Amino acid sequence: MRRISRWLGPGSDWLNASAYPLVCLTLTRYRVDNVQIVGAYYTCADHAAVIAQAPVASERSPALLHFLRPARLTSEILVRMLADMVMMGAALLLGISARYVWYVGVEGYGSHTRTTLFNYIHSYALSVWILVLISIAVFWVSGLYTRRRTHRRLNKVLVVVRTVTLSYLIFGFISLLFEGKLGVPRVAIFIAWGISCFALGMGRVWSGVWKNMLQSDPEFEAARRLNKRDRVLVIGGAGYIGSALVIELLAKGVKVRVLDILMYGTEPLKTVLDHPNLELIRADFRQIDKVVAAVRDVDMVIHLGGIVGDPASSLDKDLTIDVNVTATRMIAEVAKGHGVGRFIFASTCSVYGASDEMLDEQSRLNPVSLYAQSKIACEHILQKMGDDSFATVILRFATIYGLSGRIRFDLVVNLLTAKAVVDGVITVRGGDQWRPFLHVQDAAHAVSMALEAPIDVVRNRIFNVGSEGQNYTILQVGEMIHRFVPEARLLDEGFDQDRRNYRVSFDRVRTELDFAPRWNVERGVHQVIDAIRNGDVGNYKDAQYSNFEFMSTEAVPSLSKSSNDWLYELLRTGEPVAAGSSGDAYRDLNQGD
Repeated sequence: MRRISRWLGPGSDWLNASAYPLVCLTLTRYRVDNVQIVGAYYTCADHAAVIAQAPVASERSPALLHFLRPARLTSEILVRMLADMVMMGAALLLGISARYVWYVGVEGYGSHTRTTLFNYIHSYALSVWILVLISIAVFWVSGLYTRRRTHRRLNKVLVVVRTVTLSYLIFGFISLLFEGKLGVPRVAIFIAWGISCFALGMGRVWSGVWKNMLQSDPEFEAARRLNKRDRVLVIGGAGYIGSALVIELLAKGVKVRVLDILMYGTEPLKTVLDHPNLELIRADFRQIDKVVAAVRDVDMVIHLGGIVGDPASSLDKDLTIDVNVTATRMIAEVAKGHGVGRFIFASTCSVYGASDEMLDEQSRLNPVSLYAQSKIACEHILQKMGDDSFATVILRFATIYGLSGRIRFDLVVNLLTAKAVVDGVITVRGGDQWRPFLHVQDAAHAVSMALEAPIDVVRNRIFNVGSEGQNYTILQVGEMIHRFVPEARLLDEGFDQDRRNYRVSFDRVRTELDFAPRWNVERGVHQVIDAIRNGDVGNYKDAQYSNFEFMSTEAVPSLSKSSNDWLYELLRTGEPVAAGSSGDAYRDLNQGD
């Protein structure tokens, strides 16, 4: 068996099946030993190999571990298997046909034409399905459908020749066992082997050439990178930005898995809840077991979750650090350990704090709130973790406005517009303070573009997301809204305790990702006005529309209490408490800036 394994080449450790139970036991033990309970949290022991890999003392351990990962039968693999079945069957038919032509035309047995033809047809009907089944089984266990796709073209041909040869050897052995009852001439088997090697080898080479030709088209390449992913995990997918993003990704045909505690229920995703490509996991993303389950079979992770906004973050500092920083590090460690290639993190332009200069990604950070400090801490953690195999992408969003599945009226444009329409007054504080603005749909589209971009463009990069044309002072926003609602009074109350003041350059995201907003503030104001006047939203003062109000009245007590319930249950019974079993304690940690 070892000789056959060496002959087939690296990665053929499937032959040593006896190692499977031992490796599984090692994996289980390693996973337990590397998750330590510290205080009230699960922390992962240094993000190097968390959860996914076991330290098996063997040079072949990477190949063996790769084989042991469960391979999923995707539609793409099914198509390739069907093509191989057709080619193997056709090769055997051509081999038998060639032998028949030689037998009748060259050897001169024309008088037995009909009898010989019937015998050959009968032999083909008996043997073709045996050859096809043997070939597909050998191709599968050899990794031809799962592990050989990164080989260079010459190596691909050699691997195909080896697996085809093994298939025909097994087929020939079975023919001998039946003592020639299959009736397939040995010469026909040899001819079929040669045709199979050529057809399958050249087919894979041509497939690579064709893909390279198509990939020269930027639009095709962008669509391929996104749509061919098995699944994208969106943490906080039922939040302000998340709900808009999930809808956009599903519209592009992407399989989306959402991890969200559903603080505001499923209403933000109501239009896509029954979508076949949507998988919704209701859980607190501070629970490591839930994160591990959510990250499995995922290629890219988008982390939008957190306690968002300066006022909401200041309600409970320990809770904010726990949710925004500790959980983010744990999620990134688990993702990296599971081989996730791209990790997109939602940050904020609030990290710039107060400055009179035009700021870009290289500018000095000057946070004036715990919320901004927590985002900076996460940025530092992710930048240190990023490497060639784990690409971190940080998006610093401008101040968001507009409507999505989860509506917010605690953001300056939406709030001032609602006050103008409902209360007939536009109250401006700190009118001379600058802010960059971005519509929530454009924020979601920017995340989608970060998913589609070539990995070398976004690897371990920070992008300000917005546009220079939407840098406004708060007073300018108030005046703009006043033009659309002239019956409302515009009141400038002067100084505001909020010290933030920043204008931002978005040159990098425009030039490197070709990002350009499709919305502007004027259109966003119209959107909010129409929604209120048409009765599409309720009372804008309701707590559900404000992170601060909702957190202060409902979320903070339940989140603080529930954060350790599952851990104590795990310590007591060895089984984590199910998500949602603590009632209101398991509602969503919202997301989006």
